[in-house]
Amino acid sequence: MIINPLRPDLVGRKVLLREVGPADRRTLAGFDRDSSPQTGGYRHWAAHRASSADTGDDLRFAIETLHSRIVVGSMSTIQAPGPDQFSYGIGIGPQHRCCGYAADAVVVLLGFMFGQRGYRKCEVIIHGGNLASLALHGSLGFREEDRLRDTYLLRGKIKYPVMMSITAGEFAALRPDAQDLPRRGRHWRNRRGRHWS
Repeated sequence: MIINPLRPDLVGRKVLLREVGPADRRTLAGFDRDSSPQTGGYRHWAAHRASSADTGDDLRFAIETLHSRIVVGSMSTIQAPGPDQFSYGIGIGPQHRCCGYAADAVVVLLGFMFGQRGYRKCEVIIHGGNLASLALHGSLGFREEDRLRDTYLLRGKIKYPVMMSITAGEFAALRPDAQDLPRRGRHWRNRRGRHWS
């Protein structure tokens, strides 16, 4: 599937989701190299290097800022085992975190998958120690469904997966795209003047 970056359903307040291009692969590989091993989870390069072609609704997106048009992360979707359900993975480059890009990208993705693709539910699995991701998803309306029993030991810490979900009805009722989500990230500054755009 060719993803048109100018589609209004793929544009948020801070980012747009577009097809991953050959020029993006070096940037995405750099994000993986610069990531801390504690964050684990999503690997940008691994998610996009196998094939540039999307199969069905397993989509791959580059997350690009609207203001400066630079790639700050990536995300990919997969069909979940249940009918009309999907899941996704998202990663933001270390130097671009805490700027609101992840929240905006998730809202854009949910609007697209629920509105355009007709899915009814989104489920994500997050490591219990990833407090930032748990807080992000909670603020967007995801609710915790289960803490799965598959625990494993990693450097003296027990990690457990947390399953969170949101339905199309819950997303529509909450309308996170219309809520006052934080617009001010780490790199926010006042406008320079009345004629500055």
